[in-house]
Amino acid sequence: MQALLFLQGRPMITAAELATELEVSVPTARRDLEALAMSGVPIYPTRGRGGGWRLIGGARTDLTGLTEVEVTSLLIGLTQSRATDPERAAAVRKLVRAMPEPFRAGAERVAAATVRDAPWGATGDDTDPPAVAELQRAIARERRIRIAYAGSRGDVDVELVPLIVGSRGARWYLLAAPAATDEGVADRDRLRTYRVDRIRGLETLAERGVAPADFEPTAEWDRMVARVESLRGSVRARLRVEPWAVKALLDRFGAQARLQAPGPESGSDPRSTVEVSAHRADALAEQIAAWATVAEVIEPPEVRDALRALGQRIVDTYAPAES
Repeated sequence: MQALLFLQGRPMITAAELATELEVSVPTARRDLEALAMSGVPIYPTRGRGGGWRLIGGARTDLTGLTEVEVTSLLIGLTQSRATDPERAAAVRKLVRAMPEPFRAGAERVAAATVRDAPWGATGDDTDPPAVAELQRAIARERRIRIAYAGSRGDVDVELVPLIVGSRGARWYLLAAPAATDEGVADRDRLRTYRVDRIRGLETLAERGVAPADFEPTAEWDRMVARVESLRGSVRARLRVEPWAVKALLDRFGAQARLQAPGPESGSDPRSTVEVSAHRADALAEQIAAWATVAEVIEPPEVRDALRALGQRIVDTYAPAES
C-alpha cells in the first residue's frame, strides 16, 4: 500500500528511490513493485537509463479513492495521536511524501504546524478539543479564522491567521496573528498564544490567511515555550498530591505546574509528584497552603519553612483570647 501511494504521488519511481522512502532494501522494494503489478495494479517498468516504474494512463489520480478532505483528515488523526514514537513520526513523513501533488502542500502545512511537546501538566482528560481538527483544516487550506475567546481580561472576538496548533500534555494551544496585508499574510509582530479550551466559538472564513515567508513553526514554538517557562518563576517545589486532586491542582497553577510522576514513585504511596513554581518562596507557600489537605511539599526546605511560618501566623491570629 505504501508503494502504491508513492506511485500515485509522482509520475515515476525507481526501486532505489522507493527503498529510500520506505527505509527497506532495494531488492525488497523491487519485490513490492513486482507484487503490485502481479496483483493487477496498472503499473509497468521501463528499462534502461532514466527508467523506473510508472502508472498506466490516468490511473494515478484515482487509485486510493481519497479526496483532499479525507487525506487531510487522515493526517490530522495521525498528528493528534498521543503516540510520539519514531514509527509514528516516520508514518507521517511517509504519508506526506506519498500524497498526490495537489494534496501535498496542505498536508505539509498540517504536519509542520502541529506540535506535540513535553507537558507542563498532564490531566486525566485525554480527549482533544474538537476545535483542534478545525484549526488544522484552516491551516491546511490557508484560511483565516474568527474566534470567540474567553481571555484573562474578558471575552474577545478576533479574526486571526492560524499558524501553529500545539499541545503540552493534554492541553492544546494556538499560535496565531491578525493579517497584516490584504493578501492575508500574518503579522508576526502581533503573534499571540491562545488556549484552545478557552475558544468558545470558531469559524473558518473564506479569506486567505498565510504565514510570513520566513516563518519557522518549530523555532516559533520553542520561543513561545521559553517565554512561558520564564513566567513560571525561579523557586520550585515538589509536591506529593492525592490522585483525585491532581487535575484540579494542575488547572489552578496552570503554566506554573507540571506533572513529574503520574503515580506512586515508590512503595505503596499512591500520590503523584507535581512540580510548582513562583518567584519567591513565601509567595509559593501562600499558594500551596490552600492545598494543605491534599498536597505535601517534599522539597525544597525553604518552601517547607515558609509554610510552617505561615501556619504559625495563622495560629497566632486565630488563637482564642486568654481569659
